[in-house]
Amino acid sequence: MNFSTTIFDRVMTTLAEPFTVSFVLRALLGGVLLAAVCALTGVWVIARGMTFLGEAMSHGMLPGVAIASIVGGNLVIGAAVSAFAMAAGVNALRDSREFGRDTSIGLFFVGMLSVGVIVVSHSRSFATDLTAFLFGDVLAIRTGDLLLLAGAGVLVAVIAAVFHRPFLALTFDPRKARTLGLRPDLANLVMMALLTITMAVAFSVVGTLLAFGMLIAPSAAAMLVTRRLPAVMLTSFLIGSAATVLGLWISWFAATAAGATIAATAVGIFFVILGARRLTTASPRATSLPRKGNQ
Repeated sequence: MNFSTTIFDRVMTTLAEPFTVSFVLRALLGGVLLAAVCALTGVWVIARGMTFLGEAMSHGMLPGVAIASIVGGNLVIGAAVSAFAMAAGVNALRDSREFGRDTSIGLFFVGMLSVGVIVVSHSRSFATDLTAFLFGDVLAIRTGDLLLLAGAGVLVAVIAAVFHRPFLALTFDPRKARTLGLRPDLANLVMMALLTITMAVAFSVVGTLLAFGMLIAPSAAAMLVTRRLPAVMLTSFLIGSAATVLGLWISWFAATAAGATIAATAVGIFFVILGARRLTTASPRATSLPRKGNQ
């Protein structure tokens, strides 16, 4: 009994070891807060088919970040302005007859990213490393970053609660939303702002890779488990939090990049749930051997 207790204590001590370090603990808190923010936004992004826009926006923030850094401004504001300008441009062209919505997103994506790289390449005073912009460093989260994430979480939660019915109507039937007086154009604009706030704040703390990974993977996995939107958001938060804990633990013992490991873990959880869902919903006829009488 004592021997088994000793083994259990050692295992628990080993599992808890990474989270006894202050910067890993801050990364854990930051990841959980990020999971909460992304859970409130990611569900709408997936439900409305805005995944490509989220990816494009995560890189389209570069011009704003570069200019803000050069003039000594706030990087979060620069990122938000750049992302919102891109979202507004895509929104203005969404009903174009000449080309589809994906084409307009792709054009703005390439255009904004190119402008950002040009600004960076012609400015020796640009202090923000492109590698940090893309991949971030979740282990470098500071107390101020945690407060920023918490504030963004409160703001996003308020917006999501106030506009829940318009968002719901816009997602499933925009024409009916208009007849009900729910103003789908305003709802669409607010949803774009919601995505902008989420990506701008998340990028500034953890980089675009983890920000986009946490925006999409947990929500996509949650939609495989349940369909009711409040339940999807809660499940997405739990999956994102679990990916943060497991990713940080793997990163600590495998000596891998923490942010990328958390993002990869979130994606891995999605595929595990997808595989389990397909196994449980597979038809018995498709998996059983045919009877002799039917041959």
